[in-house]
Amino acid sequence: MTFSIPPLPWAYDALAAKGLSKEQVTYHYDKHHTGYVVKLNAAAETNAELAKKTVEEIIATEKGPIFNLAAQIYNHTFYWNCLTPNGGGEPKGKLLEEINGSFGSFDKFKEVFTAASVGHFGSGWAWLVKDTADNKLKVVQTHDAATPLTDNLKPILTCDVWEHAYYVDYRNDRAAYVKTYWNLVNWEFAEKNL
Repeated sequence: MTFSIPPLPWAYDALAAKGLSKEQVTYHYDKHHTGYVVKLNAAAETNAELAKKTVEEIIATEKGPIFNLAAQIYNHTFYWNCLTPNGGGEPKGKLLEEINGSFGSFDKFKEVFTAASVGHFGSGWAWLVKDTADNKLKVVQTHDAATPLTDNLKPILTCDVWEHAYYVDYRNDRAAYVKTYWNLVNWEFAEKNL
């Protein structure tokens, strides 16, 4: 199996009007996300068993550098779908009901998710997940390439807080990037993940 990533769900410049430039998206997708795929394919060329697995199977069975590559492919693919040029605002329907049931209000959820994103130490991810044990929504952080999949948590929404997600447009101002993130959130995608 040759590993690949889907094309972006919108044009490289589609998010520019809301704060993520074509240059930022291009570097993030073409250099970082694609780089994980190139490295995983190189590893699979010398490991026939690895080449037979899906990205999700690698996440479930591997550790170390191979896990990191597969998890970063998964996390980034998920992240791109969490963004849309027509995004922002508040969710509706079932997702809003579940957010209100788990956090008390959308505003409280946004406060918790923003704190997890801005306050994450180092590189990683902030996630809205559904805990399969109690069926509640929770906000969690994962470090480096870690993904909620390994903790039996169902990903609903994510924000990439590696500096490469925002350094072209925001340098080291993660808070400004997260503020922009809220104007891009794809609530329809998030609701489909429930």
